[in-house]
Amino acid sequence: MAKVVSVNISEKKGTLKKPVPEIELKLRHGIVGDAHAGDWHRQISLLAEESIDTMRPRSPIALDPGVFAENINTEGIDLKHLPVGTHLRIGETEVEVTQIGKECHNDCAIKKAVGKCVMPTEGIFAVVVKEGVVRPGDEIEVLK
Repeated sequence: MAKVVSVNISEKKGTLKKPVPEIELKLRHGIVGDAHAGDWHRQISLLAEESIDTMRPRSPIALDPGVFAENINTEGIDLKHLPVGTHLRIGETEVEVTQIGKECHNDCAIKKAVGKCVMPTEGIFAVVVKEGVVRPGDEIEVLK
């Protein structure tokens, strides 16, 4: 079973996201209280714990939830191979995948510390399709 491991927000762009007990997803907005919210195609970012695990052995710093600026850490789902347009039920919400990966900011703290960052190649982005609250432990289901 795929599930949410952590939910994370930041109040300002360019800062690490911090874990919170829950996040509220709003249509045409994204996550209430997150600096990256807005009416655009990258309202929510997701990154698999399995991707972060590949970085942990070589990292001199702790790779805690939100360190890659991801909103939702997942477990048990192969995010990087989901096609754009895929719908995911996350707890009581639904999101649509809009982008796989992103352009790397070569000056990011993770790349400087570790030499590599998995977010540009293995992170995904989505928009809100159905509003609601997401919490750690919520089930994730790929919808047909």
